[in-house]
Amino acid sequence: MSVIKPFKGYRPTVDIAEKLASRPYDVLNTEEAREECKGNPYSLLHVTKAEIDLPAGHKDSDLETYIKVVENFNAFKDYGWLVQDEEEKLYIYAQSMNPTEADAHWQYGIVACAWSEDYINKVIKKHELTRKDKEEDRMKHVRITNANVEPVFFAYPAVNEIDAIVDNIVRHQKPVYDFIAKEDGFGHRFWTIDDKATIARLVELFATKVPAMYIADGHHRSAAAALVGQEKKENNPHHTGKEEYNFFMTVIFPDNQLKVIDYNRVVKDLNGLSKADFIAALGKTYDVEDMGTEIYKPAKLHEHSMYLDGHWYKMSAKPGTYNDNDPIGVLDVKILSDNVLDNILGIKDLRTDKRIDFVGGIRGLGELKRRVDSGEMKVAFAMYPVSMKQIIDIADSGNIMPPKTTWFEPKLRSGLVIHTLE
Repeated sequence: MSVIKPFKGYRPTVDIAEKLASRPYDVLNTEEAREECKGNPYSLLHVTKAEIDLPAGHKDSDLETYIKVVENFNAFKDYGWLVQDEEEKLYIYAQSMNPTEADAHWQYGIVACAWSEDYINKVIKKHELTRKDKEEDRMKHVRITNANVEPVFFAYPAVNEIDAIVDNIVRHQKPVYDFIAKEDGFGHRFWTIDDKATIARLVELFATKVPAMYIADGHHRSAAAALVGQEKKENNPHHTGKEEYNFFMTVIFPDNQLKVIDYNRVVKDLNGLSKADFIAALGKTYDVEDMGTEIYKPAKLHEHSMYLDGHWYKMSAKPGTYNDNDPIGVLDVKILSDNVLDNILGIKDLRTDKRIDFVGGIRGLGELKRRVDSGEMKVAFAMYPVSMKQIIDIADSGNIMPPKTTWFEPKLRSGLVIHTLE
């Protein structure tokens, strides 16, 4: 079962919360972050991407950058921009991609600390591989700040009583923060849970009703936080298991509120084939139908759409090319990778091959069309998004998803609350 705990979060004052909350460190490059922070000294990007405050040419992994991280983080606390709660709390963080619409969909997550041992013992489950270099980069950030500056994004199998508790709070309590981010128009709301009995009940419900939690977004941050906790444990001869470093900050959403967005593919060439020969080769494993010049979006599982030479095509995978009883074999990205990218186009390794690129569904299928029409790419494939059930099935089976399979939106804003390891 899953261990969570409340914590004394560092939070921004209400008047600057919208300015301080930033997009995650890994969705912006240095120049984009520098531009986004122009005229805004409050942005947490000054802590998560501190190279923006150094002369051009500095990297996020330079020693000078790490020194600047600590300097800026301490300054945020010294200036009173981040203030620590006096009591341990849980929090609620809600997000919406369409906050101004009458039928806006909001997802409500509980902000809590997860137990590092649950990550080590695979009660916290992953569906992606992590790279040691990226783990170490995030570990350095945790070490030098002695904090989880950015949360990780977890999912859990929905529990009715947890939903009811959250619903009661958001209906009867005004959010502490409530804003629409100017960069993307996404809505963000944040509540504190102050009642000790409610906190205790939520902790108990996770311990008795939630058999596992699943990393949705933030595999490297999860690994880094858990591994730093293990380091501190091994280096503390008086370790008791109750120290703050044994836990790391998460936002945990019920699985039935989350929407996974498609993650699409664009390829530079047809591997020497003519258009006619390529479509003929597709016909061995797909029923291919020309849908004309209007954008066509896949409508169901085992259906892709393709954009080639100004036309959109519906590709329906033929029976026998997939296995709905296999958590990996059911995935449309696996079907496309095996039958098209590998067998026809000769792309063997999605992580390293320079002929392929990936486009998050948040950019829309028009972006696929643009990249092909520009001549940069030859063909594009739009995917039907994976489901939370598929993600959970894969994580439960101990398997790993193919690269670039899941895309979650909205991304969590960083800076609404920070967990220190002291």
